[in-house]
Amino acid sequence: MLDATDLHKTYVLPHKRVEVLKGAALRVAQGERVAIVGRSGAGKSTLLHVLGGLDRPDAGEVSIDGQPLYALSQRRRTALRAAKIGFVFQSYHLLSEMDVTENVMLPAMTGVLRLSRRQVRQRALTLLEQVGLADRATHMPLELSGGEQQRVALARALITDPALILADEPTGNLDRLTGAQIMELLFGLSCSRALSLVMVTHSPETAALCDRVLELRDGLLQTP
Repeated sequence: MLDATDLHKTYVLPHKRVEVLKGAALRVAQGERVAIVGRSGAGKSTLLHVLGGLDRPDAGEVSIDGQPLYALSQRRRTALRAAKIGFVFQSYHLLSEMDVTENVMLPAMTGVLRLSRRQVRQRALTLLEQVGLADRATHMPLELSGGEQQRVALARALITDPALILADEPTGNLDRLTGAQIMELLFGLSCSRALSLVMVTHSPETAALCDRVLELRDGLLQTP
């Protein structure tokens, strides 16, 4: 499902160059769950952004379901990302001026599903029911708890029926109990849909639930 090879990424700062990725490589099978761990500042979020087509590497390639991301034009890469990848971020990234249902609908409104607005809305409502938020469909994000907002973000990530979920510290802003509930939901949905999952996490307990754990160290992915 995901094949990343020889990824390099360097940031040029005013007085120095920071080489974050130094040939990182990763292969993830369909339905496999992989945790990425590492010290703060190791480049885990950068790696996830490169894997998801959000940040171009200086060198190397990422293929999603056999299609090379960075060999595509910007337009085609955006379309592939919308169709194949769902993102879950630590800070939710919900739009405060839209209600819960509208936030879930957003990724599908690009036309990637070729569905009417009414059909997309129905799909969003079904997902909200699956994540336990059917009664919050018309609420605004700021009316929700952190755990509820992350459930909305998870529903949004699934709206286009992606093959791959990339999650960046999805429980980082949540208390332990709420975080455990979110992970149970995320793993349950990924299993039922045979989704591949790559997750950055600082939690050893969460990482241990995955099929594989890799550490980003010195710009490379290694077995801890």
